[in-house]
Amino acid sequence: MKNILFLNEKYGNWILKTTFSISFLIIAYYHLSSGFSMSTDSARFSLWADTLIKLNFNFFDFFLIEKTAIRPHLFFFSVPVLAIALCKIIFVNNWQYVFLLFNLLLVFFSLMIFVKTLRKLDVRPIFISLSLPVIVISVDILVWPKFILSDMIYAFIVLLATYFIIKGILKDKVYYLQLFLVIILLLASRPSSFPVIFSIIFFIFISKYQFLFNSKIILLSLITLFISTPFVFSLLFSIIELNFNGARVDFIVNMVKAGTIIHDRPETWVDIPNNFIDVVNIYFLRLINFFNPYASTFSVVHIILNIIQLFVILLSILIWSLSSDVFKISNKIFLFILSLSFFVAAFHSFILIDYDWRYRFPIILPLIMLFPLSLESFFKR
Repeated sequence: MKNILFLNEKYGNWILKTTFSISFLIIAYYHLSSGFSMSTDSARFSLWADTLIKLNFNFFDFFLIEKTAIRPHLFFFSVPVLAIALCKIIFVNNWQYVFLLFNLLLVFFSLMIFVKTLRKLDVRPIFISLSLPVIVISVDILVWPKFILSDMIYAFIVLLATYFIIKGILKDKVYYLQLFLVIILLLASRPSSFPVIFSIIFFIFISKYQFLFNSKIILLSLITLFISTPFVFSLLFSIIELNFNGARVDFIVNMVKAGTIIHDRPETWVDIPNNFIDVVNIYFLRLINFFNPYASTFSVVHIILNIIQLFVILLSILIWSLSSDVFKISNKIFLFILSLSFFVAAFHSFILIDYDWRYRFPIILPLIMLFPLSLESFFKR
């Protein structure tokens, strides 16, 4: 075992390059063999792209075409609509296949960023190689890149934000310009990007307080947040219910009143809430279910792969918590990625957890990144 862990750099890099190539080829082959997929949202993106083309890519006019009470401003869909419009105008009838290839290109660059980030942290190639198969069997990676949606674009930008945060941690500086551009791209890719943006700003703000970067303090803080958040959300729900109205607000309030946990999955719903604690219970169940590997409609293989992924993430947190607190860099990275994951989970627990858990996809690669990082921290004790 010791010989494997301390492989010569040359052989370690060879194993990493081979594992990287095989991993990407498996993911690409799976998606190319299954083909692209369209959803209701895909049809809407396609229609918006057609309109953008007719307007000669004039975004000022494009933003004025649709103003509804419930849907966010069209600015928040600019990047995916632009990508689809370009595919349509250049490749015409084959635009869907080209968009799939574009998503696979983003998968490739995501894996490159994943590996490059970990190598910058001096994580051994063998540990990175061990994490790549976890990415390959991730159901999220095997589902969302084939969809004509914003998901792969958005997930790539989230990983890009993670890269600049980690690079800043290593250099002990903040890459304000790069992060500002990433935040603009996040906003223009998905209206639910606010928790990611908040995570970036939150981390920049607390990064000056070195005493926070202790594994025990980080875990205790996250556990406290996890327990207290449903109570805060329940209080917010009461305030919103009594003082606000409108289509968007009613959508959020009515789902809670119906006992909705996962959207369009009645088997997860609970009884209609009658008091404050009942509402707390709904938000608590939503927060837990955001990471739930099981659903009644999932196949056995789907559930097993989800469990493996969740196990690896939890194992990473356990290994890191047992490692020495000498490695402040690892603690900072764990704090950012875990807080990012928590804020995303909390945001969607308050708004909506989608039927297929698609809002979980963007944080999967950052979370899997914790696995090789935790192994490196443990063996450097």
